[in-house]
Amino acid sequence: MAKKEQATETTETKKAKTVKTATKATKTKKSAKRSEKAEDLSIEQRLENLFNLQQLLTEIDKIKTLRGELPYEVQDLEDEVAGLQTRIHKYHGDMKELDTIVGQQRIKITDSNALIAKYQEQLENVRNNREYDSLSKEIEFQGLEVELAEKKIKEFAYEVKNLKEEIEKSDVQLKERKIDLKAKKEELHEIVSETKIQEEQLREEAKQLEVSIEPRLLASFKRIRKGARNGLGIVTIQRDACGGCFSKIPPQRQLDIKQRKKIIVCENCGRILIDPDLAGVGVEQ
Repeated sequence: MAKKEQATETTETKKAKTVKTATKATKTKKSAKRSEKAEDLSIEQRLENLFNLQQLLTEIDKIKTLRGELPYEVQDLEDEVAGLQTRIHKYHGDMKELDTIVGQQRIKITDSNALIAKYQEQLENVRNNREYDSLSKEIEFQGLEVELAEKKIKEFAYEVKNLKEEIEKSDVQLKERKIDLKAKKEELHEIVSETKIQEEQLREEAKQLEVSIEPRLLASFKRIRKGARNGLGIVTIQRDACGGCFSKIPPQRQLDIKQRKKIIVCENCGRILIDPDLAGVGVEQ
């Protein structure tokens, strides 16, 4: 009986492994088909898809440019507000600590005055000069303790006064920065709300278009685009020059680009070059 159950479990385990393997194989096949589909495209189609992707990404970049420095300004203001709040919290902590120390000094004064009164009373009943000198020294010492404590209280009171002034200044700054932050956030929210739907649509279109581009070519395009100052990874030829870095392109290389038989990049900036006619843009004279 136990052997039958063990055999059943082994069979079920094998089935589960087979299902998992089949699922993985299906996913791999889909990925391979997608890659094959992209690789089956002609150079002309690849360049056209890549240029269309570039146009979508450029539109997304324009939306980001529209936001300008606002996101960074909001972040800076948030950091400043957080910094001011931390500073004010620290000032209050320092004041609380100083109040505790002042309280301790007041207790010292009370204790020293009590001892002075006690020693002065004992002076009336001294029997000899040695006892008198000893009590006089104790009274003098406790008097110095009182003076020292009073001096410290004055110093701490001055520090407390300065802290209060700093807290007032920081409170004013905090209120101003909060008002600025609220205004900037509202401005940013308004811009984001206006462009959110458009940006999402563009990103979705770009995502769908990326599927039709060979992975290696897409990775190369993204790398070039990331390193380019204007975000252009593929450009047309304008006035016999690269549309990205404006370096002159030899006539033979221009002819190769027009023939669309292979992917050609600019020798100076590394951007992918595309024939203006294929890109559907006019040639600047």
